[in-house]
Amino acid sequence: MENIKAFWSKSYYSNKKAFCFELTSFVFTVIASLILAFTADRPNMSIIYPGFFVGSISGCYAYYLRGIAWPMMLTAYFAITNIFGFGRACGWW
Repeated sequence: MENIKAFWSKSYYSNKKAFCFELTSFVFTVIASLILAFTADRPNMSIIYPGFFVGSISGCYAYYLRGIAWPMMLTAYFAITNIFGFGRACGWW
């Protein structure tokens, strides 16, 4: 249990701003994922995509702050695809 506490403390104290953005990313992504799971037969993607988008952007910024290149690139890709997905869900293209 002490190792788990040390892990979270190290993450928080190494970069408090990044930690807050990672927390934001986690919360928005989990909520969007739960909405998708509970409404899987007819999901309202115009609600789900913005949740994933906020999660992706905040995660991308947190990875940037921590200097973690590849997760930042992957998360930036997710943010871009969420923009296109949101446009499709709203019938813009």
